[in-house]
Amino acid sequence: MFALKKKYFIIIENIKDIELSNIKKLDKFVIIYRNNKLKDKFSDILKFRKKCKEKRIELFVANNVKLLKDIKADGIYISANNFSLNYSQIKKSNFKLIGSAHNNKELTIKKRQGCADIFFSRLFKTNYKHKIGYLGLVRFNLLNIINKNKLIPLGGIRLSNLNKMKLINCSGFVMLSEPKKKPAIFDRLF
Repeated sequence: MFALKKKYFIIIENIKDIELSNIKKLDKFVIIYRNNKLKDKFSDILKFRKKCKEKRIELFVANNVKLLKDIKADGIYISANNFSLNYSQIKKSNFKLIGSAHNNKELTIKKRQGCADIFFSRLFKTNYKHKIGYLGLVRFNLLNIINKNKLIPLGGIRLSNLNKMKLINCSGFVMLSEPKKKPAIFDRLF
């Protein structure tokens, strides 16, 4: 059995990383477009945005206010290494703000930036060379209670430990690499 949540967040680096036709549930998915390396054509991004709107999938743009306004995305994703507090215009508009953090200092900054939801990393152990340590289920739940259930887990969430998400007290979770490795995940789980 799969842990049902209100929202499923998926971070993509290229619009070809995800096939929107595989997503069947409406109003449950949020796609975060974080394109640091490759540049997608603006016309392709607009088509992708249109498809997201048709399927009622929220689209967030990472750290790029100009692109946010140009494609009329639903909001902006502020990465953990973005410490700027210049998001007051976005807070006043209809755009939503979400962010990510890895420690208490970054968590405090995301709150000051006005993020409605904050991705907190790492929930489970990952295979990254330079990243050691992880929270685990109990410490994440305690930290989430302290932060009034605004935290959403990120890091190490795979098919093998997806059922453990039932034990996490949160409104959703974030997946980064798993949808790219196994696109059929949407057919089976969502």
